[in-house]
Amino acid sequence: MDKQYKPELFEDKIYQKWEKSGAFAPRKASPRGKPYCIIMPPPNANDPLHVGHAMFVTVEDIFIRYQRMLGNSVLWLPGTDHAGIETQYVFEKKLKKEGKSRFDFDRKTLYKMIWDYVQENSGVAISQMKKLGASADWSRQKFTLDKDIVELVTDTFIKLYQDDLVYKDLKLINFCTKCGTAFSNLEVRHEEKKASLYYLKYGPFTLATTRPETKFGDTAVAVHPKDKRYQKYIGREIEVEGLLGKFKIKVIGDEYVDPAFGTGVVKVTPAHDQNDFEAGKRHGLEVKQVIGFDGRLNENTGPYQGLKVLMAREKVVEDLKKKGLMEKIDENYLHTVGVCYRCGTMIEPLPLSQFFIKVKPLTEMVLQALKEKKVKIYGSGHEKILKHWLKNLYDWNISRQIVWGIRLPVWYKKGSDKAEFVVVKKSPGEDYIQETDTFDTWFSSAQWPFVTLRASGRAGRPGDFKRFYPTSLMETGYDILPFWVMRMLMMGLYATGKVPFEKVYLHGLVRDEKGQKMSKSKGNVMNPVEVIEKYGADALRMSLVMSTTAGQDSAVGEGKIRGMRNLTNKIWNAARFVVNMKDNEGDSKIKKELKKIVSKITKQLEDMKPGLAAETVYNEFWHWFCDQKIEEAKKGKISQAVLLEGLRTFLKLLHPFVPFVTEAVWLQLPKTEEKLLINSQWPR
Repeated sequence: MDKQYKPELFEDKIYQKWEKSGAFAPRKASPRGKPYCIIMPPPNANDPLHVGHAMFVTVEDIFIRYQRMLGNSVLWLPGTDHAGIETQYVFEKKLKKEGKSRFDFDRKTLYKMIWDYVQENSGVAISQMKKLGASADWSRQKFTLDKDIVELVTDTFIKLYQDDLVYKDLKLINFCTKCGTAFSNLEVRHEEKKASLYYLKYGPFTLATTRPETKFGDTAVAVHPKDKRYQKYIGREIEVEGLLGKFKIKVIGDEYVDPAFGTGVVKVTPAHDQNDFEAGKRHGLEVKQVIGFDGRLNENTGPYQGLKVLMAREKVVEDLKKKGLMEKIDENYLHTVGVCYRCGTMIEPLPLSQFFIKVKPLTEMVLQALKEKKVKIYGSGHEKILKHWLKNLYDWNISRQIVWGIRLPVWYKKGSDKAEFVVVKKSPGEDYIQETDTFDTWFSSAQWPFVTLRASGRAGRPGDFKRFYPTSLMETGYDILPFWVMRMLMMGLYATGKVPFEKVYLHGLVRDEKGQKMSKSKGNVMNPVEVIEKYGADALRMSLVMSTTAGQDSAVGEGKIRGMRNLTNKIWNAARFVVNMKDNEGDSKIKKELKKIVSKITKQLEDMKPGLAAETVYNEFWHWFCDQKIEEAKKGKISQAVLLEGLRTFLKLLHPFVPFVTEAVWLQLPKTEEKLLINSQWPR
């Protein structure tokens, strides 16, 4: 053995050995074994690896390698995601740099351009995951736009429609005027911001609003029905002086009005405020849209037409002051606004006909499954959070106004009302045109566990679905619990009658060594590829998982990574000593003590505590095996044969955490019956 362990000399060669040996494919289970499956959370096909990916790859690979060594038939099915708006947004930024826009191309051309762009970059994340040691079965790799996946996702939508769980309706939806698409309520980021509260004169009233530019869409003013100040006006029509001249407006009484807000009178703009939209439905008010889907005021606003919202607000305020219709302005008003999670643009609530899924029947199934403990959530307090989401979920808007994704299998007869539609997989004939909207990317992702296994069955592995579904574990970050985990439970139970996974392990966010969130602006982002090049994959893996707890954030910095590189050196040096030591007759109770260590680490992994198991194996190897037993061997108290057996056991215990260095050592040990460590049996 060389004097020093150099990861760059071993890692790629070892990974090739594993792949060539067929170790990643599910093999026949041992007599005591059983099927075990993890479906990989599909990273964006277009994105390089980031530290969050490195975390999920590490944790999942630990469980996969451990279960494989137990003798189970193990499948880790990998895949990548088309990622919908995420990918189209990145591609549009690329177009902008070239002086072009999505509007320069027809749908088919734009889709093909994005497809080619994704294909060019799709291998990046996969090759980087391999560098991390991901022992996934790459022969089963899936992409969310594979033909068979698209067909299965489409089938689910058709089934939902046939079961009366899909409907089309005009609702006020969350629209990002920059991304040019609607989002569901879950995807809107809420931020507290300081704004101005404008007190406007409306005939006999003064009312407060943060959005004076939407006044052209007002179709009523509202007061609380029990507010004594205004009861005499309820039901009356009043004449109001406005920027476009005098107009008449109805006064309604509705309990959604807070008498303590402003003056207790609010303007009702059904086309641009969710509460107002609901109030408008209750009172039969007109929905008058004054902001277009381009984020500019429209033809209903007279001279303000064409102005962007913030510019229009300034002009409207200025003109209201000139006409004496502005009473006062409170410039220190704190309120919450919705912004696009993707680009940070303020979300506009706009009226749009969309397709929705009725979620209540689906959420009830999940709540029942949780009650019956058919799925267990690992991550402190997150089961309670999941139940809260399930009980308070709005119907899911699945329509997206983008080209990149799976197109809705909805068809309209040419020249007919768009309210009339047909839901079928293929066109009903030449007289029909297809809906242009695509599915929310989370709609296909929500079906990922069962569509991947069913597609695998179609591709010549007919037993995969029966053998591996429900899957054993879903491992992902707690931050996508409502976006993805909840929806997978909903869709999996609906489509298959079974939960899609038996356990959910939620890892926390990876923060820098000061505990701060990683961001490009702070300059504290950790590039996994650079870390691997400098310290080796094992050092990164161990630093990510060591001492972590499900559902809690963890801190990782160069100091911790360097410490884990020292562990790989320690493993190498310990092996060099054992291989080269002079034999002697000494012995000890090492086997009995070792058995206790094996039991402890096995229990921690069975209890879904990989962070604690990593800490235990690190401490026991470093302090018990190296500091104590190797020192005793130097004094002639332990024979080489016993110490070699102890080393083999520790290599097995360490392998799920630091697979490269342990395999590199294993291949250099004398008389190795089990040729590859990855295929060896877990110690008992």
